[in-house]
Amino acid sequence: MIDENYILTIAGFDPTNGAGLTSDLKTFQAHGLYGLSVCTAVTVQNTSEFNACHWIETEVILDQIKILFKEFKIDVVKIGIVQNWEILSLIIKELKKINSEIKIILDPILKASSGYDFHPKEDLKALDQILEQIFLITPNYEEIKNLYPDKSIEETIEHISTKTNLYLKGGHRTDKIGLDQLFYKTIVQLNIEPESKDISPKHGSGCVLSSSLASHIKLGIPIEEAALMGKRYTEKFLSSNDSLLGSHHLTTIKT
Repeated sequence: MIDENYILTIAGFDPTNGAGLTSDLKTFQAHGLYGLSVCTAVTVQNTSEFNACHWIETEVILDQIKILFKEFKIDVVKIGIVQNWEILSLIIKELKKINSEIKIILDPILKASSGYDFHPKEDLKALDQILEQIFLITPNYEEIKNLYPDKSIEETIEHISTKTNLYLKGGHRTDKIGLDQLFYKTIVQLNIEPESKDISPKHGSGCVLSSSLASHIKLGIPIEEAALMGKRYTEKFLSSNDSLLGSHHLTTIKT
């Protein structure tokens, strides 16, 4: 089994390469890691339109996972869009069966920026069990509102953070835009204020932040420091140009 700096993304394919698994791979490489990938969906989209999502069969997803783990040692995985929580549970079960200590970073993509819904609300009932098995979840403010529709944001934050680490992305906040927060056991571990003002919106910025966080965790960096470094990397990505597709820059990180 090959034992190097490998990290896995389980996510959908975006033809623009701004989001999804190809965005994750670029982020991993910028952190000095080799990214492996498992495809969960093929989307039909550009930066302004989302026309369709063609889901990969669950058996094919699981077979992709199994064959990668035969050759590579993987201890950190980032998960993006999956068809529903039931299939996500099967994916997590397979990952845990292969490596019980694997750290899973879940970026719960519920809706495309164009408004396309990935998860019907009735699929959200299994979320409690999923949260108890992952290392970190990274919703933005719009996503966290929909995870538990019967709860307020404050109640949802408290509920989630009793089960796992919660990194709440603040790009959609109305009170303090850009303020990210890291929670664990209902306690705010870290408030991360935006540092750069010379930024522009980017397609897939949420994927980049979650992948950067996963990369730093893979590199053995404690979660609070990883959260701060992930935020700063994403700000560099957001300020890389004026278009909707950002640029990644290789970084030198000591491990």
